[in-house]
Amino acid sequence: MRRTSGLRLGLSALLLVSALSGTGAAAADRATAAEGASEAIVVAMSRDFGLTEAQARERLRDEAVAIEIQEDAERAAGAAFGGAWYDAEAGELVVAVSDEDRAAAVRATGARAELVRHGERELTRALESIDELADRSGAPAGVSGWRVDTRANTVVVSVVAGEERDAEVAAFLDEARRQGPVTVVEAAGQAPVPFAAGTVGGDPFYTGNVRCSIGFSVHGGFVTAGHCGRPGQAVYGWDGSLIGYIQGSSWPGNDYAWVSVGNGWWTVPVVLGWGTVSDALVRGSTEAPIGASICRSGSTTGWHCGTVRGKNETVNYSSGEVVHQLTRTSVCAQPGDSGGSYISGDQAQGVTSGGYGNCSSGGETWYQPVNEILGAYGLRLHTA
Repeated sequence: MRRTSGLRLGLSALLLVSALSGTGAAAADRATAAEGASEAIVVAMSRDFGLTEAQARERLRDEAVAIEIQEDAERAAGAAFGGAWYDAEAGELVVAVSDEDRAAAVRATGARAELVRHGERELTRALESIDELADRSGAPAGVSGWRVDTRANTVVVSVVAGEERDAEVAAFLDEARRQGPVTVVEAAGQAPVPFAAGTVGGDPFYTGNVRCSIGFSVHGGFVTAGHCGRPGQAVYGWDGSLIGYIQGSSWPGNDYAWVSVGNGWWTVPVVLGWGTVSDALVRGSTEAPIGASICRSGSTTGWHCGTVRGKNETVNYSSGEVVHQLTRTSVCAQPGDSGGSYISGDQAQGVTSGGYGNCSSGGETWYQPVNEILGAYGLRLHTA
């Protein structure tokens, strides 16, 4: 359902570069798609990255190529694959490899190879061991999360400033270091929190006294954040009318949910620009790499852009909930933006989970990848 006369429906959006599959002709299709990218993307990137229109379109073309070759480059690296990211300065995909013999095969795909000590499998095992440690004994509030840092080739455990000497924190860190290649860093900001909010007038959807943002349309409903409500809860729209009911929800551990749509409401494959930029069509859900540009539109803060900073990260929210396999971005968000959609070009990426900071001072946000949500519930994305 769309609002008219200046009113807006609360769809939150994340914009990354277009992602299509295949090589050769498909790569040309990507370049063409980037050239004709939505004005919404170009305007937002120009504003938030300080780019000219030509520079924004050039970056979109480069990112499209990086996305295109990412799968082939990972296959070329084989067991030596250590992760991949987009280098915005060079305009190319970088692939970490732990075996120099595989570097030439990676370069043959068009990616840049970078030799590292640890492969992705080793880093992932360390990350999962820390996850198990937290599941067994809990993670102290002074530890804000942990993640595989692909560029640094280590597992990073983030600690809230001033908390590293706390006895509980110190004990957790000692145990975490025993799990593999681990580096402890002071968190860039305060502890992250989920981005739900209390009820205020004109908000996009409600579950009880909580306001969140609609994510992506799927056939039969939409996906959003799990912390926005529990299965069976009624969901109401911006006008107070019943949209449907939460059919599935996972929180904590995960942060996703899906809502059935009916009662005069319907689904559309659109992410709103909130009057700042044009609305964006959703055409698929191919994943974009670390380093790619990304934009988000939330029911509280509207449309904002940044970059993908990390994947498969575990976040220990300040309220005590641990969530796994999140993607981290430099995009700002605020309470009420939870559940909103992240989109790369015309490719759906995920729904907003939480973060720290705000859209005045900046901060970081994490999202739950949309393909995981679709797979968990057997849903099919509604595409244009």
